[in-house]
Amino acid sequence: MRSPHLRLASSLLTVACLLPTLPSCTLVATKPARNPTDHVFVRYWPAPEGSLKLAVKDFIDINGQVTSAGSAYLAKNSPPATQDAACLRLARARGVHIVGKTNASEFGVTSSGVNPHFGTPRSPLTDRKHRVISGGSSSGSAVSVATGMADVAFGTDTGGSVRIPAACCGVYGLKTTYGLVSLKGVFPMSPKNLDTVGPLAKTIPNLATGMSLLKAGFEDEYAEARAEHPNGRSLRVGRLYVDGTDPEIDRAIDSALKKSGFRIVKLDKSFKDAWDQAQKDGLTLAVGDAWTNDEQYRNKRGVSSVTKATILLGRIEHLTGGYEAALKRKAAWQRTLRRTFGRVDLIALPTLKQLPPAIPRFGGSALFEAVTFGLQNTVSFNYSGNPAIAIPVPLQGKEVPVTSLQLVGPRLSEAELLNAGRIVSSKRL
Repeated sequence: MRSPHLRLASSLLTVACLLPTLPSCTLVATKPARNPTDHVFVRYWPAPEGSLKLAVKDFIDINGQVTSAGSAYLAKNSPPATQDAACLRLARARGVHIVGKTNASEFGVTSSGVNPHFGTPRSPLTDRKHRVISGGSSSGSAVSVATGMADVAFGTDTGGSVRIPAACCGVYGLKTTYGLVSLKGVFPMSPKNLDTVGPLAKTIPNLATGMSLLKAGFEDEYAEARAEHPNGRSLRVGRLYVDGTDPEIDRAIDSALKKSGFRIVKLDKSFKDAWDQAQKDGLTLAVGDAWTNDEQYRNKRGVSSVTKATILLGRIEHLTGGYEAALKRKAAWQRTLRRTFGRVDLIALPTLKQLPPAIPRFGGSALFEAVTFGLQNTVSFNYSGNPAIAIPVPLQGKEVPVTSLQLVGPRLSEAELLNAGRIVSSKRL
């Protein structure tokens, strides 16, 4: 049986093919990157030698710049921002150099990173011959830190849009607690339910730096977490096994957890059933809120057919009652997590069930996006509002040599998650 979120994702293909005025079932032309640094930035400003380089997803307002949200329509028709987004306040106060605005999936509604307007970045984990997706929607942010074009990048995460590209590009990505970082000046997809801003980086120290640019006093919190848990032996980690996961990925995750010294507790079927429902409900809220916030773009020339189909799918969720039902179940899932965190400190599962797929040779399509939707294990934690970190771990015998461990914590446990990531990374020597 297909999992619930895969059934919902496959609806995207159905909706796209039913749209009468759009070439929705055809492939969308795009420019796939040949080199790892192609199509990473929408705008780029070189940094002075020796400065900290911060890349900013082009969903986040920068004073004087147009925020395109991955869309050619917005790039052409929107006025420049009149002030920075609130999440840039600390970076500006500390004189951090912003190197550019990074490319992203259009409106953040798809998870592949394919962009028919600005080109598609590829994961630097593979070569020109075997180009795999960089993941969406914060694709350019992940590639910018993976290639060294930035030390830290900011992304947004509605259903996995920081963690999915981190997993595809072999870097670290942190989804922050819902409500911790201001969304003022951030292009909305689901601001009342799911949207968050978080950092990406190639190393844990740089990720901690990124988090300190989003939350004042984070350096002290992280130092306290390191002092309290200098190694993994005192941390209890609940392990969730997800149907459809590549067995080699599960083995790599288990190996990383074991090497880290964590005390592992296997989570039971009742938790897995609750998680399955949360995955479905989180995706329902994501597409439903895309309709609420982005409906005005569904008939605009220059917006891709896949994006239009996703927005329309959100309308269907509202009309059929799926959206309201998902909202009502949120509190029960949050209670389940609170009870679980009474028994364990963190929850572990793969960020993605499978390795990232190849970039389609002729561009994106509704079918391809439906497939990539089904790879993520992330949206359930946007649904609950909990923080989660994607951590690269080695993968043996595969074309892509890295997979991703996702660790999830209680609300406001960002420092503890980074410390757990530090422990995992220290055992990969």
